[in-house]
Order: sequence, then C-alpha cells, then structure tokens
Amino acid sequence: MRLLFDIGNTHTHLGMANERRVVRQLNIPTASWFNGKAEKLVRKFVGRTQLNGAALCSVVPRATPLASKVIKRGWGLQCLTLTPKTLVGVGIDYPKPETIGPDRLANAVAVAHHFGAPAVVVDFGTAVTFDVVDGKGNYVGGIIAPGLAAMTDYLHEKTALLPKIKIQEVKAVIGKNTQQAMLIGAVHGYRGLIRGLIADLKRDLKARRLPVVATGGYARLIAAGMPEITAVDPLLTLEGLRLVLAGRRQPAKVATGNPP
Repeated sequence: MRLLFDIGNTHTHLGMANERRVVRQLNIPTASWFNGKAEKLVRKFVGRTQLNGAALCSVVPRATPLASKVIKRGWGLQCLTLTPKTLVGVGIDYPKPETIGPDRLANAVAVAHHFGAPAVVVDFGTAVTFDVVDGKGNYVGGIIAPGLAAMTDYLHEKTALLPKIKIQEVKAVIGKNTQQAMLIGAVHGYRGLIRGLIADLKRDLKARRLPVVATGGYARLIAAGMPEITAVDPLLTLEGLRLVLAGRRQPAKVATGNPP
C-alpha cells in the first residue's frame, strides 16, 4: 500500500492507495504538523498496514519536511515530494514551473489520465482554482478565485450586520432574509462564475468537448445542476499523487509540446 499526503492550508488529506485506486481517506488539521500531533494521527490512520511507498504534495512549505520525517521515522521510506521535476503523466507549458502549486499538478495528472486532454479541474478549496491541461497533454495554467467560505466569512468580518453563514443549497433566487440573500449570492453566484469561466476556457482551448472535473469541499454542492461539470471526484488530488508515485521512474517532461 502507498501512503499519500495532500497538505493544504487548512487540512491535510491523508490517503491510502493500492495499485489501482485510493481506498481510504482521512482529513487532519494542517496545524497538527506544528503542534506535534500529526505523527500520532498518521500512525493511527496507517495502523498495521504494510507500506511500500509514500508521496506528498504541499502548499505549506513548513509542513513538507515534517511530513517527510514522519514517513522516514515511522516506516523507513523516502517520501516522494511532487514538484515540476518529479512530475510524470503530463507535460508543463508554463513560464515558471516552480511557482505552480503541487496540488494543481496532481490534479492535472489525474484528470488527464482518467478523462484525456484537453481537460479542466475545478478545485473548491480555501481558494477556487481551475487547472487546465491543453490538447497536447501539457499543464498550461489556470484561474484562481476566492473560495466560498473565504468570501462569506469576509462579508461577516467586514460588515456590522451580515451574519456568519453555513454554505448550503438554496432554491430561491430572491432572498427574503439576510442569510438567504447571502446564500443566493454565494451558491448561485458561484455557479454563474464557474459556468462563465468554463465557457471562456472552452473557447480559448478551441474544444468542442471539454471534460470538467470538480473536487474539493464544496464540489458536490456547486456541481449539482451544472451539466458543464462532467464529474465530481473528492479524491482527485490524492489520485494524481498515486499516479505520479506509480510512474516516478519515468522522466519528467517540460514544455515539449507533445502528449505524455
């Protein structure tokens, strides 16, 4: 079995994978890497499972070496850290590859492997990110927008009368109270944002068919009723890590212009 870490700003997503898929998943607070609690949580997650590989992607640089040390100390494994240099499965056509979030590279690998190219991932995390793989199989960039919770929390924090709300489905299009009005702006507004950006990407990529896969915390909620979204896969980033680990002995390809 392979142990996978997707270290995000708020949560670290742990995954256990076999040769075919991610079979178990658990979220732990990313803050636990810094208060000494993460190792115990990881050991409990792994239990008695025999590990023969480990990989991580991280957008929290301080946590990266701590996770690698936990793997080395606990199971004697060298943990693969996903970077543009260790990437396999897609090429990169981007001016400064080292500035690409590793989680976005993992998303690109997974969507290209399972849906072909061109394809797009929409990741509903702390930020909403679009990751784009072009028709040649290269990661070419993306889009970043504020996340749903970030937007609604900001409204609450910066205004005297707007409450903190729980994001949930709302059927109305005209709010009859403050909370409902905020939910309409968040949920329906985000669907409009996603729909418009997908249309723009489809034109830019000159793609008659464009698979769009949603992942992240609010993926199922926002994707509901949106035919533009092909699939929802909450484990997409971990699946990309699994694929990279499986193909790690192949040379990485950067901006060759050829399919992987």
